[in-house]
Amino acid sequence: MKVIGLLGGMSWESSLEYYRIINEIVRQRLGGLHSAKCILYSVDFEEIEKLQNEGKWDELTKIMVESAQKLEKAGAEMILICTNTMHKMADDVQNAIQIPLLHIADAAAEKVKEKNLKKVGLLGTNYTMEQDFYKGRIKEKYNIDVIIPDLDERKIVHDVIFNELCLGQVKDESREIYKKIIKNLAKNGAEGIILGCTEIPLLVNQKDFAIPIFDTTLIHSIAAVDYALSNK
Repeated sequence: MKVIGLLGGMSWESSLEYYRIINEIVRQRLGGLHSAKCILYSVDFEEIEKLQNEGKWDELTKIMVESAQKLEKAGAEMILICTNTMHKMADDVQNAIQIPLLHIADAAAEKVKEKNLKKVGLLGTNYTMEQDFYKGRIKEKYNIDVIIPDLDERKIVHDVIFNELCLGQVKDESREIYKKIIKNLAKNGAEGIILGCTEIPLLVNQKDFAIPIFDTTLIHSIAAVDYALSNK
């Protein structure tokens, strides 16, 4: 079993889910008292969010690169960035380490391809929804069209993530708003929805919808276990 390196803390609420899911899957597959070999490096999200808000992506890249290098030095044999937004600097991180980085958008897009979908909706932070590092990668590598909510809905999605979910608050009224936004994406042609923020599955999941929902926290965790237990 390979050692999984988790670069987390963005937020720790979703990093907790990564740890739980990865260990549950390992136990399911191997049985007995098996659990995952993993190392967690957790950043201070207050510092990260402040730099994001100020648009200081070069400083954020430096933090992410150094954190990944610490995981590698500690014995990690692969890296998971436990957040969608910070995959903005995934290529820089990969170029700075010798072990593979498992990209969350690739993992999600592979699942979309399995269902032969051509257009999906994307929910996430404003950075993830509006910038091209995520949806552009999915379009370029997998030829899947990605649509996002309108401006007002994007603000709601973003605010719920930072002001509620990252603080451990899961509100029924926010769930209903998210459900409405997802239904609007479906009306605009989305055949499935990527939950492109690792906190969103704390609020909504597949049982809330008829169309396919792609939980990136779960998908990324499964990809990590697949690699950890493989002969690659």
